[in-house]
Amino acid sequence: MLNWNTIIGFATRGNPEADRKVVKTEADWKAQLSEEQYRITRLKGTERPNSSELCSLFEPGIYGCVCCDTLLFDANEKFESGTGWPSFTQPIKENSIGYIKDVSFGMIRVEAVCNTCEGHLGHVFPDGPEPSGLRYCMNAVSLKKIEI
Repeated sequence: MLNWNTIIGFATRGNPEADRKVVKTEADWKAQLSEEQYRITRLKGTERPNSSELCSLFEPGIYGCVCCDTLLFDANEKFESGTGWPSFTQPIKENSIGYIKDVSFGMIRVEAVCNTCEGHLGHVFPDGPEPSGLRYCMNAVSLKKIEI
C-alpha cells in the first residue's frame, strides 16, 4: 500500500517504470481529445469543483486515463472527500501514476499524472482516510470508465 512517504520519494527520486509508454504529438492529442480534455490533461488545467456527476457516483468499476486507456483506479478505492472532485485512496497499480513536485500558485503540492502518457490527472494529498492517508484528487475529465 502506498503512503505519503512513498509518494514524496517518487516525486523527488523518480517514478516507478511504467508498463508501457504512449507518446503523441500535440496535434495528435488535439485531434483525439475534446477541448476540455486537452486543456486539463495536456495543459495541466483544472475543472471546476462539482462540475461532474462522477463525484457522486460510487458504482463498481475501473477508471482509466482518458488519453491512453491505462487502468488507474478501482472504484472500491473511491470515497466522498467533499472537495468537489473524484477522490481515491490508492491507484490500481503502484506504477500506473507518476508524481511530480508542483510549486505553482505559491504552494508545494504533488501532481499526479498518468505514468503511461504523462497526462495530468490532478494532485495527491496526505489528508485521505486511513489506512493509506492518501487522497488522489482527480479531474473527472481526465478519467473514463473502462469496460473490462
